[in-house]
Order: sequence, then C-alpha cells, then structure tokens
Amino acid sequence: MLNSGCLKDNSCNAKTVESEQATIVNYALANGITATAHSSGLHYEVVTAGTGPAPTINSTVSVRYVGKLLNGTVFDTQAGTPVTFPVNQVIPGWQLGLPLVQEGGTIKLIIPSSLAYGCTGYGAIPADAILYFEIDLVDVQ
Repeated sequence: MLNSGCLKDNSCNAKTVESEQATIVNYALANGITATAHSSGLHYEVVTAGTGPAPTINSTVSVRYVGKLLNGTVFDTQAGTPVTFPVNQVIPGWQLGLPLVQEGGTIKLIIPSSLAYGCTGYGAIPADAILYFEIDLVDVQ
C-alpha cells in the first residue's frame, strides 16, 4: 500500500482577490495612494495620464518601473534605459493596468497575488505576494 503522507504535493491554492482586498486598501491608505479599484481586483492610481496611444494586449511597450513587495522590499527595478516587451508576455496585473494610461503616462499598480505570480512565487517574489509597481510608460508600439 502506498503511503500518501510521503508524496510531495506540488499543487497550490491561489488566494482569492477578495481575501486580499483589505490588505490592498490598507496599503494604499498607509502610502498615500489614491487608488481606484478595477473590476479585476487590481488597484491603480494614474499619476500622469500621458498623451500618446494607450497600449493593448497586442502592443509592445517600453517602460521604466520599480516593483516592490508590500513590506517595501524592491524586487525589481528598471530606472535607466527603458525595457521593452510585448504586453501579452507580462503578468495579468500589468496586462490590465498598462492600458489605463497612455504613452508618456505614469501609473501605480497594487496587484493581487492571483494577478501576479500566485501561490508559486517567482525568484525573489514569495508565494501569495501582493505586488506594488510604479510604471512610466515611455513608448507604445
């Protein structure tokens, strides 16, 4: 007979957007972010709307950004030369958030873990991490 207690379970259960809403709202309040709730659970603040085209899922964008955990730890930053990538190849929170500003705009995103890396995490990002980004949308192609 197989002892199921010895089997490693590689599955995980992602947190719901609803279960993280209070944490997101409290973070926004504590950090002076006037966040708007998107229907997806993403919270955002448009700092500067921009004047160029807004990206779509099929766009390629160039951005400068900083990504932080809610405890303030910076896990990724691109402050100098903008980085370029297709919108359809980034986390869902970015796919939803980037179209909310136009080229030349700046946006703050507070992304529920289910719209980021979920219960698996990624690199320096732990499992179930709510993420905060400040993004300058430099170019839309």
